[in-house]
Amino acid sequence: MDHLGIAVEGLDAAVARYRDSFDMDLLHREVRADDGVETALMAAGEDRIELLSPLRADTPVGRFLARRGPGIHHVAYLVSDIDATLADLAGRDVELIDTAARPGIRDTRVAFLHPRATGGVLTELVEAAGA
Repeated sequence: MDHLGIAVEGLDAAVARYRDSFDMDLLHREVRADDGVETALMAAGEDRIELLSPLRADTPVGRFLARRGPGIHHVAYLVSDIDATLADLAGRDVELIDTAARPGIRDTRVAFLHPRATGGVLTELVEAAGA
């Protein structure tokens, strides 16, 4: 697993809550204007939590918050070759949101699988930078 994504309404407050309540360190913070989101990656022991806050209400995370409120947004898995993984999944008729990888935080490449394909869980594939 690469990280667990959690939608939040206020990034500063959420970072403080995770830092102060759970002793998580802020690893990285980034605005993804094209995706309409600001993210904060928090260290959860050896794992990571990605806090997602929408830049506007008309973004995917903004719509998620309006429908469901704050909470778990997605689970992300690390893959070594995202292009090969997407081709393999498409060949298995797995429903993809992204048929090609796109830029993610920390210079990663990412793609999402439709929740219908994964038992109702939005799933992200992540290829590390420089992979």
